[in-house]
Order: sequence, then C-alpha cells, then structure tokens
Amino acid sequence: MPAGRFAPSPTSDLHLGNLRTALLSWLFARDAGLSFLLRIEDLDQQRVAAAPGIAARQLADLSALGLDWDGPVVQQSGRFEIYRDAAAGLDTYECFCTRREIAEASRAPHGTYRPYPGTCAQLTETERAARRRDRPAAIRVRAQGATMVVRDMHAGEIRGVVDDFVLFRADSTPAYNLAVVVDDGLQGVTQVCRGADLLDSAPRQAWLAARLGFEVPSYAHVGLAINAAGARLAKRDGAVTLAALSRRGVSAAQVCRRLCASAGLPEADSAGELRQAVAGSPWWETPAIWAPWVVRADQ
Repeated sequence: MPAGRFAPSPTSDLHLGNLRTALLSWLFARDAGLSFLLRIEDLDQQRVAAAPGIAARQLADLSALGLDWDGPVVQQSGRFEIYRDAAAGLDTYECFCTRREIAEASRAPHGTYRPYPGTCAQLTETERAARRRDRPAAIRVRAQGATMVVRDMHAGEIRGVVDDFVLFRADSTPAYNLAVVVDDGLQGVTQVCRGADLLDSAPRQAWLAARLGFEVPSYAHVGLAINAAGARLAKRDGAVTLAALSRRGVSAAQVCRRLCASAGLPEADSAGELRQAVAGSPWWETPAIWAPWVVRADQ
C-alpha cells in the first residue's frame, strides 16, 4: 500500500522540531489515506552505540503524541546486504578524497551540500592502486552531470544537477542517500514529508530512485524549528524534548497543542484530534507549516 514515513536517527531524543515534522508527516499521510511507516536510520553504529536506548524513547515520544504507524519498525542496520544488492548494477568508482580536499576543490556549497567536483572520476587503475595503499576508498555513483526535476508541495519544481555522490563510505557503510532511496522504494513510500534542510537533496535522491526502478515520491519539505539566534534547534537549546518538558510539568497533550499552533493548525491534544479538526479542509495551505518556527526556551 502507498505510504508516508518518518525516519529518525537514534542518536538523541527527538526535540520539538523533530516532533513537529513527525506530526506533520503523519497528518499528510493519514489525510491522504496512506499507510504511515516508521524507520530507524541507524547507519552510524558508532554514534548509535554512544546513545543506548534512544530508539525506544523516540517511539515512546511519538506514541505519547498520539501518532500510530503501520507494520514493524524497520532498522537500517540490519539491511546492509539489501543496499549492496541494490547498488550492484550502478556505474560507480572509487573515491579517495578527504572532506577537506573536496571542500578546497569544490565551488561554493549549494544549499546544504557541497557537490563533488569529480576529482577521482577519471583515475587510471595504476593511480587507484597507488591511492589504495594510503587510504580506503569510498564508492561514488557516476551521474555524469545528470539533471533531475522534482516537485515539492510548497516550493514547486526544483531542478538540480546530480553530482557523483557517495553510495558507500570508506568503511563500507552504506551512505544515507543510498539507504533512504532503497528503503523508500522497497517499502512503497510515495510521499516524503521532512524538514526544509533536505530540499536540496531531493533531486539526487529522486534521480537514484529512477535509476533503481523505483517510483519517485512526492515531496513536502516543511519549515524547520530554529532557536532565537536563527540556528537549527538542538537539544542543547534547553527544555525542547518531551522528557525535559515533562520534568517542568508540561504534558504531552500540551506539547501537541504547541506543535499544532506552531504550524497554524487547530490546537489539539493528540494527533488523532488534530486529524479530526482539519478533516475536509485545505489545511496544508497554512503558511506557518512551511515557515521556520522560532522556539524559545522560556515559552
């Protein structure tokens, strides 16, 4: 069945911005009559190991807000062979560049990512063999300057040049852009609602989805939660997680009402109540859904 999804990384508790995106993702999917899936994006095993128990707390927080989901929760850490099989037919090459070298060789970054300048694309076998002695190689897909157009519910048509992005890191871990595309494709995800910071990555992910024979999903990139200084909200900004707010006597229902208000939607005590409140209305036209939300710790 076609589905929407929310896919957190289990490295820290969900903050208000994460919870807002989850609530909107759920509402977009349920309002469209889609299944709603949860996926734990735990590719970075070192960071996950440093934060034990986070995934269970994230699921508990989502449940506390009234979000429900369909089927089992998928964890990326158990799917590495699936990602390798999916990438086996792609045109790829080894890359030995460090992040610093890429930063120095690239033009100015485009949005949230810095396009790869193709430094290792034309290395000879002799050159590759020599560089393997110095450092392990990441694996990049050869996109050959392809252009991809995606449509976002708010931003409209987004056209992007697809660079030769990483599929597997130097330690052989599948990269985010590969894993998320394969998982969305295999799980039947047709609708992706996520933060606006990921809008720039949509063309490359849509291009890869098409190359792998998957349906390209529709996109809805919603506004980010930011702190008073204009930076992306983080746990260090104070009482911005459900647990921290609970210690201050703030209930999950009160948090849900705050999230609804931040998006210009009717204030509701739970996700289910919100869905009932907006049923039959063009609630997605509310400007606040797409605008940054300034979160102040003293609110």
